[in-house]
This record gives sequence, C-alpha cells and structure tokens, in this order.
Amino acid sequence: MRLEGKGIGWRYGNGPWLFSDYDIAIQPGESVGLIGPSGSGKTSLGRLLAGYEKPLTGEVSVPGRSPNHTGYDPVQMIFQHPERAVNPRWSMARTLTEGWSPDAPLLDALGIKDDWLRRYPNELSGGELQRCCIARALGPNTKFLIADEMTTMLDAVTQAQIWHTVLEIASKRQIGLLVISHDHLLVNRICSRIIPFG
Repeated sequence: MRLEGKGIGWRYGNGPWLFSDYDIAIQPGESVGLIGPSGSGKTSLGRLLAGYEKPLTGEVSVPGRSPNHTGYDPVQMIFQHPERAVNPRWSMARTLTEGWSPDAPLLDALGIKDDWLRRYPNELSGGELQRCCIARALGPNTKFLIADEMTTMLDAVTQAQIWHTVLEIASKRQIGLLVISHDHLLVNRICSRIIPFG
C-alpha cells in the first residue's frame, strides 16, 4: 500500500498552475528526494500529499487515512519553519503528546531535554523546536513522512544526527520518506530515488 498522487494539480486562486496532471508514488520504506527551485510548488505538493489541502485536479490516495481526515493521519509532514506548526499557547509537553506520547529513547535520540517540555515554543531555539516537531511526527501510526527542508536551520553535525535517527526509525518501521530539499548532496546521500521538480 503506497502513498500516491494521480493527475494532481494545484494553483493559488486564479494564478498560473504550479503543477498539473502530476503523478507521484512512494512505497513503504522508500526514501525519495524531491529537488527543484524555490517557488516551483514542492511544498504545495507536500501539503497535498499530507492532506492539508485538497488537489484541484486528480486525487491522493493514502492507506489508512480516514475519509474525513479524523484521528492521527498516517502521513505526517515536518515543515521548514517549526514555529508555524505549533500552537504558541501550548507547552511543549502538550504539543508533543497531541497525537501520541513519544518515549524516552526517541527523545534522547533526537537530543530533546526534559526541561524543554516545560517551556513554550517561543522559549526554544528554532533547532530545539524542530527536534520536538520531528518527535511529534514519528508516532507509531505514521506510515509516510514528508520532510520539507526540515534540517536547514541546523548545523551540519546536528543535521547528520537527526537524519541518522529518522532514517534508522524509517528503516525499522518501513516508513516511506519524501525528502523535499535544495541540498543535492543530502538527497544523494540519503535517498534511493530522486525526482527533479519544476
């Protein structure tokens, strides 16, 4: 059972089509890189696959997704700007347990400290907040993970640590990955297949 978009198209309002009649499929356990210039619609494609938007043409099929998108979605998306993906009025403990309760080994692997959980998003750095968003997205019912430039704000050593953890979990649980990035070296290193976009 794969994550699939068939004939999908998207544009904003009456503007030009960012993409149309586009097909994409990601298999469980596969790591796919999506490379393209800024403004080409890579993030919009990710949002369609993750269910944040409905395609204007075509359809997205996801194994295990409820028809009305209730409950924990099997496709999770990690955004480039984590501050936009969290409720600023929620503590990090509440944010992390919104969909499931990450265990201590995962928090340790991602370098999340206990005292961060008592803080609010504006009390963490961008990198610290992103680690929490990654942990939140790796619930036991996650079947596909869309990573949209998720480590660009981190230094090279931390990027390597984060990706090592994510790839290890994805391999163990056969999570399909869509890695949206401008970094050709990164996708060449971690992806089994690369799709030029735009």
